[in-house]
Amino acid sequence: MRTRKTKSSIRETIEAVIVAFLIALVIRTFIIQAFKIPSGSMLSTLQIGDHILVNKIPLGTPVDIPFTNINLFRMPGFRDPVHGDIIVFKYPEDPTRDFIKRVIGVEGDVIEEHDKVVTVNGKKLIEPYVQHVDETIRPSELDQRDNFGPVKVPKGSVFVMGDNRDQSYDSRFWGFVPRSQIKGNAVVIYWSWDSSRTLPRLNRIGRLVR
Repeated sequence: MRTRKTKSSIRETIEAVIVAFLIALVIRTFIIQAFKIPSGSMLSTLQIGDHILVNKIPLGTPVDIPFTNINLFRMPGFRDPVHGDIIVFKYPEDPTRDFIKRVIGVEGDVIEEHDKVVTVNGKKLIEPYVQHVDETIRPSELDQRDNFGPVKVPKGSVFVMGDNRDQSYDSRFWGFVPRSQIKGNAVVIYWSWDSSRTLPRLNRIGRLVR
């Protein structure tokens, strides 16, 4: 009897672990996923070492075979990306990598930048979130960092830029993000670790991503 109870207990534990794993996999695949910020391209909105949750429901998300980059289909969302959304997406030039940037233009928008000032459809974009760390103005003949356009966002795509505008590799350099590659929009910081001080940033935990 004791042996049977032991086997039953082990079986129940294994079943509970499998069920918990499957539930976590479904949540990660279809609903919400955690990401860590590895670079400073979104400073000061997002710090290196911030851990964020990305909501996959509103914008839809590509569904891959678990732990691979092989796409099966895309879950439909219930709204389109809008200006100001902070999105995680598959980097178009290397889909195995995930990038996070802010949506600056949606399909049909005409985007320009002149001497670090961005305009959308001829109107100057008000960007209180932007950080500039280099006063140098680069001509468009050198690169697209400070001067580019006009460019029109094609159907089914968005134009994205980092908030740390002088140190972000984004749509200015490699083009548009297809809607099909968007994984979701960032919603909240659930943990933040300052590696330079080896301390958590407690004041950032629970902060909404805007």
